[in-house]
Amino acid sequence: MAPQNAAISCVKTYSAICFMKNICIIGNLGMLGAQLESVFREDEAYDVVGWDKEEIDITDASRAREKIIACKPDIIINAAAYNNVDKAETDDKELAMKINGEAVETLAKIANELGALLVQYSSDYVFAGDKKIGYTEINEPSPISVYGESKLAGEEAARSARAYYLLRTSRLFGASASSAGAKKSFVDIMLSLAKDKKEFDLVDEEFASPTYVVDLARRTKEIIEAEEPYGLYHVTNSGACTWYGFGAEIFRLARLKNVVTRPVPVSAFPRPAKRPAYSELVSMKLRPLRPWQDALKEYIEPMVIDKKYI
Repeated sequence: MAPQNAAISCVKTYSAICFMKNICIIGNLGMLGAQLESVFREDEAYDVVGWDKEEIDITDASRAREKIIACKPDIIINAAAYNNVDKAETDDKELAMKINGEAVETLAKIANELGALLVQYSSDYVFAGDKKIGYTEINEPSPISVYGESKLAGEEAARSARAYYLLRTSRLFGASASSAGAKKSFVDIMLSLAKDKKEFDLVDEEFASPTYVVDLARRTKEIIEAEEPYGLYHVTNSGACTWYGFGAEIFRLARLKNVVTRPVPVSAFPRPAKRPAYSELVSMKLRPLRPWQDALKEYIEPMVIDKKYI
């Protein structure tokens, strides 16, 4: 290596070491957490530690504090959440509140103790869903389900951190989580069912924005690195659709021409928890992410090439 090139390489290495940030990702085996870990590990400016529920119990405040303090992170990203909307309404209210609310308060206290940044994710379900033009960051939440209440409790807890980013999002899809008991996304469920089932009744109500976890993870990194003002941000792919619209686009992009979809009302599928009728999240602070259809195509196209669902 030429002396000049060697010098440049040394400067780059020294710079990376000097400005390296320790980052702790909680829920790293989940759909979002796995993408966050991948995005940050690609950058040598970050020293990444990832834990899932087998390694850390964020509902145990004392042990969680001990483990995180030992890691000394500059950034704590919490991608762990309770997300069984209907079970929260019937059997797991206490558990939902503990994971989505109380545990976030614990993380905020730890972040303050370390002088670290806390990144917390929330949901469109904090809104009632009665605004057909969508919701911005300045609209007041009014949840209509226990799950929504638990996510709102988490928002309030996150705001107790001195340095925080609170990112609301919706309808995540992407590579399936490897965490035990994790749910598949609507996209993977539909494609898996379509192997044997050729007719689907899908709810043509409940408008929201499908969001690709790859885009959400990248935008999270951009927000951190741009040093955006601390606070609340809406981060979803652009546009909104019903479950029927989402499903029809999934099958179209997968080129499953023999699959028939039929629009039905919410009443066709009674569920314990109420869902917002219209909960598109509109950002007043950030440039929009690409349309959800484009992101969905990027996710599905490799499956088509590999004939995974044909």
